[in-house]
Amino acid sequence: MHREISKNKMGTEPIGKLMLTMGIPMILSMVLQAFYNIVDSYFVSCMPDAGGITGLGEYGVNALTLAFPIQMLMIAVGVGTGVGINALLSRNLGQGDRQRASKIAGNAIFLGVCTYLVFLLVGIFGVKAYLETQTTDPVVLEMGTGYLRICTILSFGVILFMIYEKLLQATGRTVLSTAAQVAGAVTNIILDPVFIFGLFGLPEMGIEGAAYATVIGQCVSMVLGAVFHHGFNRDVESGLAYLKPDRGIIADIYKVGIPAVIMQALMSFMTYGVNIIFGRVSGAAVTAYGIYYKVQQFVFFAAFGLNNALIPIVAFNYGMQDKRRVKSGIKYGLLYTLAIMLAGAVGLQIFAENVAGIFSLSPQTQALCVKAVRIVTLGYLFVGANVALQGIFQAFGYGMRSLVLSLVRLVIVALPLAYFFTTLSDAGNLIWWAFPIAEGCGLVVGMIFMRTTAREKLMMAGEQVTEREAEKYA
Repeated sequence: MHREISKNKMGTEPIGKLMLTMGIPMILSMVLQAFYNIVDSYFVSCMPDAGGITGLGEYGVNALTLAFPIQMLMIAVGVGTGVGINALLSRNLGQGDRQRASKIAGNAIFLGVCTYLVFLLVGIFGVKAYLETQTTDPVVLEMGTGYLRICTILSFGVILFMIYEKLLQATGRTVLSTAAQVAGAVTNIILDPVFIFGLFGLPEMGIEGAAYATVIGQCVSMVLGAVFHHGFNRDVESGLAYLKPDRGIIADIYKVGIPAVIMQALMSFMTYGVNIIFGRVSGAAVTAYGIYYKVQQFVFFAAFGLNNALIPIVAFNYGMQDKRRVKSGIKYGLLYTLAIMLAGAVGLQIFAENVAGIFSLSPQTQALCVKAVRIVTLGYLFVGANVALQGIFQAFGYGMRSLVLSLVRLVIVALPLAYFFTTLSDAGNLIWWAFPIAEGCGLVVGMIFMRTTAREKLMMAGEQVTEREAEKYA
């Protein structure tokens, strides 16, 4: 068993270096994901007026904003399931149980197929009804329905890629998962203007062209992810026998995965709620929030990328019962995540007007985008600490603690506070303060949970964690 464990770099390399070598490819992958999310919005905002409709590009961005929560929900289910897979697979590899790890990988792919079938039904039957809960504008409704129906019916690419991505990450092969992500992103970026504006003799498809570019890029990532996993992932075995559903393994995956799915879905729920609440202020506020949200993903996704390295590192070394490396993983995970968020906050504060000016939007909407950046980035250090703490809780199998922290920062505080601000006379300025205030409240909860987690999980091999140690990691 010792020989099998020692072959995996997660059990041998210095943690600070390991966190960077695993994290940087995932950070680049996630930032690229954010880039091609915003490329969609940019090209859609540049659509020329047509059919007697003035400002068609801004209508399109509004439609993308309203459709985005469902896309986030697909990612939430895939990523949340992947978190359970990642933590469980890494822990079993750390324990040297390759046979069970192979069954976990096979069940992960089975769960990905089941997830796609659910969103296929959503795409066929539920898209228009969902959009009608947010808007009555016929132009926005038509554009949003066409875009979202394509993205859901053809969602097998994004869902299965997320499964393969987590399988590669859990075994330390982050470069391969990043290569697959990059290939899909580049494909999307190239195809966006071609399909939207009808270049090279192709028909002009408008916002539906953005949807087709997105799903084709996702399919490219999925195919490469499958090739890399089945062809190069030697830590686990592949084969049809491992695809057979195992109730025990599925239960173990979702013990961590369900809270993680809910936690990720809260971002979708928050965006959906914000779309409705901000609609009480103005349509421009909704569009501005949609643009800001995609801009902030550059920073948030970088933090999430590092978090994807933190989880398997801490989980693997916890499986090995190596207290020193677990504590080191917690320390570097927190430090690096805070550094990312600080750099992002400073950069966005400096270039807020430049970023908002990229998009072809009305002066009112651009001004609201700048205001959002100036205010919301003030809470980015709180965000960084919360993201790292959630990863630590997930690595230890405390999915519920991570879920509660997400509830506080994304729903329990943010949405009621945002609604309250809309009732005040200066709503256009005040609504943006709901986000940094909610993150600060979340950090208080996270620190309380971390104190308890340190006492419970850092007592390994008969060692007792002192009060000073517990406070240090709280």
